[in-house]
Amino acid sequence: MRDFKRGEINGIIIKDLVKNEDDRGWLIELFREDTVDEDIFPQMSYISLTYPGIARGPHEHLEQTDYFCFLGTSDFKLILWDNRKDSSTYKNKMILNIGQDEPKIVIVPPGIVHAYKNVGDKPGLIINLPNKLYAGWGKKESVDEIRYEGMDNSPFKVDEQ
Repeated sequence: MRDFKRGEINGIIIKDLVKNEDDRGWLIELFREDTVDEDIFPQMSYISLTYPGIARGPHEHLEQTDYFCFLGTSDFKLILWDNRKDSSTYKNKMILNIGQDEPKIVIVPPGIVHAYKNVGDKPGLIINLPNKLYAGWGKKESVDEIRYEGMDNSPFKVDEQ
């Protein structure tokens, strides 16, 4: 079993989502070409809904960078584990509490194991703008994921601190 310690992780980008409100409602910019490196420009986007108490992950990607937008309608615990042996922050773990109360963009590079759990009391939405197509062009390639959920001996546990 690998021991992970709490600490920053190189390559993780965290940005506040700014809610621009007026009498009509609000607007939040999720992606601007002038704020991120070209190699992480989105190739697709999707939105997911996660019910209270439910976790997604942990898993990691070999090549894909995820561009998560946690904006509500609930709060999430996001756990990140640096699983890159060549990283100066190898074996570091970060835990973020984000979502409705703390809307954030979190950019997760390849080799970072990640999972999130809805810790709120209502379903929550997450938008992802990854830089790779799921299962490649026309969904004809292997999926770029190493999945750890359901593994009894996994060092990546969502409910551990």
